[in-house]
Amino acid sequence: STRAPATTTISITVNGEPRRTSSATLTELLVETGYGEAKVATAVNGDFVPTKMRSGKALGEGDHIEIVAPRQGG
Repeated sequence: STRAPATTTISITVNGEPRRTSSATLTELLVETGYGEAKVATAVNGDFVPTKMRSGKALGEGDHIEIVAPRQGG
């Protein structure tokens, strides 16, 4: 029988909430969590990740990701 390749999932923490993901990069995680092209700030394990670097930022088991949307109003 032919089997689809197994999808690797990892355990990460996003904004303080544990979650499992099959996203390999920060860009994929943003799409998965519904942020997509939203203007947000991101950090992985406390290190700021600029927008243009997200697609190359690999995620690993146990990573802590922060996704911060700008506040509206004043």
